[in-house]
Amino acid sequence: MRKRITIMNSPVDVLTMRQTIDLISDSIRDRKPIQHIVVNAAKLVLMQEDKELYQSVVKSDIINADGMAVVWAAEILGKPLPERVAGVDLMQELVILASEKKYKIFFFGGVEEVVCEVVRKYKSVFGEEIIAGYRNGYFKKNQEANIAAQIAESKADILFVGISSPTKEIFLNTYKDKLKVPFIMGVGGSFDVLAGKVKRAPKWMQKSGLEWFFRFLQEPGRMWKRYLFTNSLFIYYVLKEKFKSLFAIKRSN
Repeated sequence: MRKRITIMNSPVDVLTMRQTIDLISDSIRDRKPIQHIVVNAAKLVLMQEDKELYQSVVKSDIINADGMAVVWAAEILGKPLPERVAGVDLMQELVILASEKKYKIFFFGGVEEVVCEVVRKYKSVFGEEIIAGYRNGYFKKNQEANIAAQIAESKADILFVGISSPTKEIFLNTYKDKLKVPFIMGVGGSFDVLAGKVKRAPKWMQKSGLEWFFRFLQEPGRMWKRYLFTNSLFIYYVLKEKFKSLFAIKRSN
């Protein structure tokens, strides 16, 4: 039985990268559809107010900790996680898996030039046979059903959705049964990283939990408010949960 913990009322799976890949590989092989999602500090904060996003996340089949902040929070709360499973790293591993197993991938998200560049790069390394199809991530509400049909018709084995939260989670939760894809994964801004539009932090910053700061340095005008408020709220919620737990223990003694 897979172990799960709860942080800020959200379930998080206690899984390593390798265990996550094995679960996904088994699912695709057995044609048992599953949806994967990652949570970071910002998403956990958004989930406290956005109930539709909350329901979309908790209904997912695999929920990994994407940010080091979530791993640290789990440790503080006495619910340790084995490691961070970053969405962009998992995506890269699954593309390699797809190449080895002859699976096809549909890429959905980003602006047109970004998703085209991601597809071009993967074609150049793994060949055209890995691509089931692709589409940019800009659409109107009345186009959603047609997009879901397009993905289903592609007969993809894997779907990567590079759209921001909560749009990504809500779309997937609404249409996942109609997509007919064995494995579905929201990858956030990973397309921008893979296309070279956004630089990823050095490894030491990733391990130190400073990836958010590297991102801020690239776009300070757009990111400062997000990180100031969400990071502060995340710390508040984690400490609140910690003190509530300590109070409950004290009362029980």
